[in-house]
Amino acid sequence: MSEKIQSHNTAEVAKILREAADTKITCDPIREIIGITDLAKAYEIQAINSKLRIAGGARVVGSKIGLTSVAVQKQLGVDQPDYGLLYDDMEVLNGGEISCKELMQPKVEAEIAFVLKKDLNSTSITTTEMLSAIDYAVASIEIVGSRVKDWNIKITDTIADNASASHFVVGHRPVRLENVDLINCKMTMYKNGELVSEGTGAACLGSPINACIWLAKTMAAHGSPLKAGEVILSGALGPMSAVEAGDNIKAVIEGLGEVSVAFSE
Repeated sequence: MSEKIQSHNTAEVAKILREAADTKITCDPIREIIGITDLAKAYEIQAINSKLRIAGGARVVGSKIGLTSVAVQKQLGVDQPDYGLLYDDMEVLNGGEISCKELMQPKVEAEIAFVLKKDLNSTSITTTEMLSAIDYAVASIEIVGSRVKDWNIKITDTIADNASASHFVVGHRPVRLENVDLINCKMTMYKNGELVSEGTGAACLGSPINACIWLAKTMAAHGSPLKAGEVILSGALGPMSAVEAGDNIKAVIEGLGEVSVAFSE
């Protein structure tokens, strides 16, 4: 392993992930090159591809939080979430459709999304500061995907791969925080009319707000603080579900309404 790390710099590893995304041919786990403990190196790889994506014309519109389930954290051997960036070209309109040709090993999960009305520059943000910085919440569906073959990932694989982000959908019913129970709200997600996932807001680190606080502190520490107008996908409220062409997904979150997306050839 040490020889591999020495013979590959982060730019070369970032290129492996870009080529996988461009060709839609999955790559071997990145951890085979950088190991499974160097989170800083994994975020450095993510940042390289982020800068190139922005240079190519993409615009950052928010962030996603991954690994908000304690069970999944234990599975990957970590004690914290991770994050990736959301770009304008990743959005699929609510009720819209996306071709599976654009996706890699797609899965979906239902989440609460938050839109900010204030910048968050502090690495020591409090709960009340987080609450006052949020403009409103909406229901959302995150489409996750992995450039790593067979979803054979550990923490450094997914971080380097932009937290396994792919696309996202947000609902059209913005709700102020005082009008939704973020902890006890029930989520149900349906695939072709069949229930495939359910949970509550508490499944996301006890509360989606806890996840947002972690994100705000972490991104400020990394020199990329959250900004007003950006969206935060706060993390799954229940198990994810694999999708394929022909599937229709609808998620309903109590107090926030529903959001849906279809998958075509």
